[in-house]
Amino acid sequence: MSWIENRLEPGVLVTSVDWALNWARSNSVWPMTFGLACCAIEMMATGMSRFDFDRFGAGAFRATPRQSDLMIVAGTVTYKMATRVIRLYNQMADPKYVMAMGACTIGGGPYFKYGYHVVKGVDLIVPVDVYVPGCPPRPEALLEGLMRLQDKIKARTIAREPEAPKAQPPIPLA
Repeated sequence: MSWIENRLEPGVLVTSVDWALNWARSNSVWPMTFGLACCAIEMMATGMSRFDFDRFGAGAFRATPRQSDLMIVAGTVTYKMATRVIRLYNQMADPKYVMAMGACTIGGGPYFKYGYHVVKGVDLIVPVDVYVPGCPPRPEALLEGLMRLQDKIKARTIAREPEAPKAQPPIPLA
């Protein structure tokens, strides 16, 4: 969370600030260079001139988690690699987003039944915002996932959530 989130009441000013912050955040997503298997080849193809991640404001692939706000987990996540994924996720600055790309990342792929070493879905270790299915997913699917992530970012608000009414204590039955 940033320093301004959850500090303002909803209203006209907040709506304008929301629009400006969300526009800037959604059009300047910096993904982290992080590929684990064959899905990474499709992720690299998405950055090339034919598909051009740059036109969506996400072309600056960063090599360090401290400079990125989107982790695209592309490929099979093993239990040995899971600790590294968690470490990289924790090093990312807030707000941070995760995109699960490919069948192996989402649910273990063809290895989930007999592979004792494969995590059965990256959402078991880090919170996932967008799922991009396929084996491997085409670059168009990754672009669609990026557009869905941008829609999710644009829907955020910095206003305080309204407080839930306090629950009444149960009435003892006599």
